[in-house]
Amino acid sequence: MTEIRWKRTPLIRQPDPVTTSSSPTSAAALTGLPVRRLSVADLAACADLAEDRGWAREEHKWRLLLTAGQGYGVDAPPGDQGCGLIGVYVLTSYGNEFTCVSMVLVAERHARRGLGRRLMEHALAESGGLPCFLSATVYGRPLYEQLGFTAVGSIVTLRGHFSGFPGFPGFSGADDSAEEPASVVPVRRATAADLPSIIALDAPAFGTDRTELLARLPAFADRLVVAETAHGTLTGFAAAWPNTHETVLGPVVAEDLPTAQALIADLGTHAPGRIRFDVDSRHPELDVWLRAHGLSGDFTCTLMIHSAPDLPGDITRRFAPYSVALG
Repeated sequence: MTEIRWKRTPLIRQPDPVTTSSSPTSAAALTGLPVRRLSVADLAACADLAEDRGWAREEHKWRLLLTAGQGYGVDAPPGDQGCGLIGVYVLTSYGNEFTCVSMVLVAERHARRGLGRRLMEHALAESGGLPCFLSATVYGRPLYEQLGFTAVGSIVTLRGHFSGFPGFPGFSGADDSAEEPASVVPVRRATAADLPSIIALDAPAFGTDRTELLARLPAFADRLVVAETAHGTLTGFAAAWPNTHETVLGPVVAEDLPTAQALIADLGTHAPGRIRFDVDSRHPELDVWLRAHGLSGDFTCTLMIHSAPDLPGDITRRFAPYSVALG
């Protein structure tokens, strides 16, 4: 397992793809700049742009997004006061069924000048009319609504040290008299032989086949676990992967809430420090349970979709996204 060292950091301001600033480049010239395809060679420039907007660099996540999806960006024009990329987004395609837009970023010096809209219009064009979804901050939501996205739900980001419970490794000593699912739902480390069952379990929960992303989990995650019956039938899987200063739990797919809790408990108690969990508002019981075991937070993103009435899949079995950038 990768060792993660973390320290207390100031609250990170979420980027507004559209805040005020000034620049000698006219808005018309800015939105006329070409949008090009990105590759892993652009990873550092993407991380620089994220840092410019107050985000963490998240290079581990950027590498996944730029290899599993397709990044697009706009280079700084000649004579610009900065250099590198001044706008980016990532488009992840799920077969011929739908797409996901993420990491929409515009350099601070060029914000509120139409570049964010240009990038999103490009993303919709690249989607080819397929339903497209995203996770919007309060800053970006007005632009997305103007482009025809509608809100279909929300996600709250929780952070903290998982406290554990009696009879499970990592128990903090907190009083919790309720019977915990980890005592009755067997959880173990996943093996290569589990991948076909993981893919089969995931497809109806997520709404389409995401084999390519799931096949990357063993290398991307620090810990990948499965739950199974006494007869060896998989009933859930979950992963924990390293990000800046914390471990992110996701995806979490399970047949029911107790199974999801058992998977989360295993990952949370094996995490080397603080964890992050993005809980869907349609799982209020899970939100309460996570808060009772050491997590807290109120930062909320809106789930939005374009050209479809709702997100695909079965939310009753989808307890955490792979990442908010991927669904």
